[in-house]
Amino acid sequence: MKLCPKIILEGTRLTFKTEIAFRLNEHPAIVGPRRYRYHSPVVSAEWCGFTNFPWGRGLINFAKEEEGQAMETYATWMRLFELLRYYSWIVDRFHLSTCVHQRLHCGREYDFGWLEERLVNLGFHVVLCTRQPSSFAAARDMRLRVSGNASQYDDLDRFRREQDVFRELAARSPLPVLELDVTDSDVDGAADRIAAWLARVGGLVAR
Repeated sequence: MKLCPKIILEGTRLTFKTEIAFRLNEHPAIVGPRRYRYHSPVVSAEWCGFTNFPWGRGLINFAKEEEGQAMETYATWMRLFELLRYYSWIVDRFHLSTCVHQRLHCGREYDFGWLEERLVNLGFHVVLCTRQPSSFAAARDMRLRVSGNASQYDDLDRFRREQDVFRELAARSPLPVLELDVTDSDVDGAADRIAAWLARVGGLVAR
């Protein structure tokens, strides 16, 4: 049996999406046993590839004049997923992150129905990482030990508001969604729970 799960990790900041993505990329239930280390793709809409300076703009926080570029990039990613449908993909933030940011911080709404229909056809699953509102402060303390851009964590209320919108959008999505509470900050345990869920729902193999 060939393992080729397709996972989109969504959620606001401080929910350990990137750490979980790396764990999943080495989890034997997700990618199979490995005798040596190799690179399955972990990709992200958070890459700030639209601007030539750190922490700039990209697929999530694009400006209005970059809208066409953002939609073309989404279409390109989608076509790549379709062309390589028999491979595993772990995506650290994608279209739901775009919708949340653009609604709350730019006042714009985007309809990704065309994208979600194609993601469903390929067997993508969404893991929505959430945490208890009171736990964001402790998570910030952990992140500040390693962050190179500490100011992005100043406003914890922003993350709580975003989390509410993530839940709203995930509830409307046709994609299978697992809401994963990461309040305990247990990355290994989170990866185990995702693997078990995918096994239950048939999300580890190609359609």
